[in-house]
Amino acid sequence: MSVIRLASGAQLRPATEADVPAILGFICELADYEHLRHEVTATEEKLHASLFGEQRYAEVILAEVDGNAVGMALFFHNYSTFLAQPGIHLEDLYVQPAHRSLGLGKALITRLAQLAVERNCGRLEWQVLDWNEPARQFYRALGAQALDGWLTKRVTGDGLTQMAAQFERCL
Repeated sequence: MSVIRLASGAQLRPATEADVPAILGFICELADYEHLRHEVTATEEKLHASLFGEQRYAEVILAEVDGNAVGMALFFHNYSTFLAQPGIHLEDLYVQPAHRSLGLGKALITRLAQLAVERNCGRLEWQVLDWNEPARQFYRALGAQALDGWLTKRVTGDGLTQMAAQFERCL
C-alpha cells in the first residue's frame, strides 16, 4: 500500500511503527464512544508487537488531514471455508468527529474493499453495535447487509484460560 491522495486534500496511508500512539488514541476514543472503555487493555507495547512485530496480526490504514492522523481502519485477514478464499475483517473504523464531514470513513472502508479485491478475498465483513444507528445507516448506504441468524460469540480473559484448560480432558 502506498499513500493515496483524496479529492478533499486528505490522504490515506499505511500505518508505521511511529503511528502506534495515534492508533491507541483512536482505539480509546472509539471505546469511549461505544461506552466500552473499561474493556480496553491495549497498550502501545502490545500494539507494536501485534502490528509490527515478528508475527503481524493486523494492519492499519490511517486517514490524515494536513499531515495529522484523524482516523483509521484496523483490519486483518480471515478465511471462509465456504468460499475457500481469504477475507478481510474490519475490526475498527474510526474518524474523529471534527473530520467526519470529509468522507474519510467512506474512503477508508472503500479502500479496504479495494484491497480485498486486489488480494482475491471473497468478502469484507465487520460488526456494528445494534444501537449505533448512524453507523448502521452509513454501512447500508454502502450496500452492506446484516447477517440475520448469526450471533457473535466471544471468550476472553479467565474464560479463555478456563476453556483452554478443558483441552486436557479431551486427551
